[in-house]
Order: sequence, then structure tokens, then C-alpha cells
Amino acid sequence: RSQVPSIKAFTGFIVERETPGLTPGRKEWNMGQRASDTRGVTFEDVIVPKENVLLNEGDGFKIAMGTFDRTRAPVAAAATGLAQRALDEAAKYSTERKTFGAPIAAHQAVQFILADMAIGVETSRLAWMRAAYEVDQGRRNTYYASIAKAFASDVANKCASDAVQVFGGNGFNSEYPVEKLMRDAKIFQIYEGTSQIQRLIISRELLGHYK
Repeated sequence: RSQVPSIKAFTGFIVERETPGLTPGRKEWNMGQRASDTRGVTFEDVIVPKENVLLNEGDGFKIAMGTFDRTRAPVAAAATGLAQRALDEAAKYSTERKTFGAPIAAHQAVQFILADMAIGVETSRLAWMRAAYEVDQGRRNTYYASIAKAFASDVANKCASDAVQVFGGNGFNSEYPVEKLMRDAKIFQIYEGTSQIQRLIISRELLGHYK
């Protein structure tokens, strides 16, 4: 860290795994997305050569933010995929589960849940595609990337929760897939910038057009 204004206070480095003083921590046991190997990393008296600096000294924050612009659309796409899976599971189950002699899909209350899930899924898909399109066109996509990330993350969580609701008591049972979707969905609102951070970015980008 350098004694300069905050936006120039960080420098990015490439640090090789075998570097003396670098120690990976234990694998964390997360609530969801357990295929993701999550570990802390400890640096103790680590010496990194100057040639390992990314771009220039003080460019670390700029690199990180530029990376987020490109990675938030794929994260939104993943969240949309989870929401689609939740919708698929809920819709299929609703045609198989019967109450009072009829599939629960015949009940308007369930139909409305499924309709709202579908609205969220399709709108999320359009949002991340717009964010990705802006990158393809060589344009800065900060505004669209944050919209896609925030919206798709919220939709994934709502669709997963709604799928559990459609499954009823079975949705709370680990023998069925929707409880896992609910656990996996939560992190989308946290990593790559929380949903609150996305809204802060969106509002700043929006208001910047009117100043």
C-alpha cells in the first residue's frame, strides 16, 4: 500500500504459489456452492519482484474495477441459470404433485408463483446479455454489469425460495434438489460486490448522466 490518494493506493501483483512466506489456508465449508474451493491466503515477509507488478504502481484498484465490469455479466448469467433450474424443478413438480385429486399446477396460486419466476428468469437473461453486449462493442459497461448482477442475484434467490415453497415440505428435505439451490443462490448477492454495492454503483452511474 502506498501513501497516496485512495484510488491510487493499491498495486496489483502476481504472486507465484511457491513463493516463500505464502501459505494457503484450509478449505472452508460453505453454506452453498461447495464445489468452489474457498481458502484464505496468508502472506508473511513475502518478497515479490518488481517485474510481477500488474500494469503500474497504483493501478491495483483500476485493475480490480475493470475486471469486475467483465466478470459481473458472467456471474449474472450463472445466477440466471440457477433461477432457470429452480423454475424447471418447480414447474415439473407442480404437474406431478396432486392435492384434492388435481395437480397443484391447476391452482392459480401456484400458477402465479411460476409466472413470476418466469418473468424474473427471462428479464435476468436480457440484463446479462446487454451487459455482455456492451463489452463486445468495446464500450464501458459498468452501469449494465451492475444492473445485471444485482437483478439476477435477487431473482436467483427469489426463484430458489419460491421453488422450495412450491415443493412444500418436500422442498425442505435434502432428498429434493431445491434446498441446495436455495443455499447456492445466496452467495450471488455477496461476491463480486454485494447487491448494496451494485445499487450504489448504479445510482452513481445514473446520476452522472444528469450532472
